[in-house]
Amino acid sequence: MSTFKIDELVVENNTKIIYLIMDGLGGLPMEGKGGTELQVAKTPHLDALAECSICGLLDPIAPGITPGSGPSHFALFGYDPFENTIGRGILEAAGIDFPLSSRDVVARINYATVNKERIIIDRRAGRISSEENKRICTKLEKHISLGEGVEVLVKPVKEHRAVLVIRGDHLGEGDIADTDPQHEGLAPLPPQALNPQSESTVAYVRKFLEQSFSILADEPKANAALLRGFARHRVYPSIQERFKLKSLAIATYPMYKGIARLLGMTIIEGLGTLKDEIDALRKHYVHYDFFYFHVKQTDSRGEDGDFNAKVKVIEEVDSIIPAITQLTPDVLIVTGDHSTPAKLKSHSWHTLPVLISSPYARVDQVKKFDELSCTQGGLGRISTIHLMSLALAHALRLAKYGA
Repeated sequence: MSTFKIDELVVENNTKIIYLIMDGLGGLPMEGKGGTELQVAKTPHLDALAECSICGLLDPIAPGITPGSGPSHFALFGYDPFENTIGRGILEAAGIDFPLSSRDVVARINYATVNKERIIIDRRAGRISSEENKRICTKLEKHISLGEGVEVLVKPVKEHRAVLVIRGDHLGEGDIADTDPQHEGLAPLPPQALNPQSESTVAYVRKFLEQSFSILADEPKANAALLRGFARHRVYPSIQERFKLKSLAIATYPMYKGIARLLGMTIIEGLGTLKDEIDALRKHYVHYDFFYFHVKQTDSRGEDGDFNAKVKVIEEVDSIIPAITQLTPDVLIVTGDHSTPAKLKSHSWHTLPVLISSPYARVDQVKKFDELSCTQGGLGRISTIHLMSLALAHALRLAKYGA
């Protein structure tokens, strides 16, 4: 079913939909562990939920494609990730509610540690504190100069992540390759324009990077800036406009709030723990139709390669399932945006388990919520782009197609 047809079929009612998204949920078995992180975790509540739901597997983008967080989230919300490409910089900027304009080219900064030969030895600079991040951003913004008519803004996000904004009236386009090679033991990549219209912008990026190496040379950890996700700002139709859903985002990490903000969701600020998120869900439950409940730490622990810590996060999420089900949502969907196996320490192409709990779900034979059990589910294996239409259908929010 094409996206525009789904939009045309949407009807309004009073049903409520909750998306519980464990970022980087999918995993792989590791030697001596006894299975994937989900298989090893003790998840009695998720398993009980799976037993009365319809389950299956999701391909975030397409089989074999490893997704970034942006496109995988766009797919979750029913936006074609190929038609709606977006740079990570825009997502980070939106996450901190930075006022973007058409004069801006934006990128995400990963502060990193490099040696004297400028070889990356830590892509995350030891996950420096957010306070350190703020200090370093101020330092860069104060000392960088790219020339008359071009302004540089460097704003902290969280831990080692920040936003670079190059602002000017005569900048070219922002189609520029990442300078982050995504692996340690390599040098940062030189910035390269992906089309002729971006050549003039690349010249400013090169100046920024050379100056930043000098400015950060005395930093013990964050002595380099790796750049990802260059883009200009664009406007997207909101979830309210497309699906007639009054939506609330419950997330602790700025980038995911940024995705939600770009799609017109209301954002709850000041959340730090799962308890905070549950309290926010309860407090605002009566006022919204659609709830995006995001858990970041499953992904972080996977990227750290810490299998046991990821298991612990999954078990913590399992413990809040009764608090969610007590609200009796008309549709509860549990899944992730992509897989981040601790074995790989990175995003991967592997499918994700998914369950849909609804009075109108055709309950299957799955008894446990994990990657292998869900291969037997009634949903089969589908692309994430179809999840929103299934959510709307189970909430009785889609009319019949055709006569």
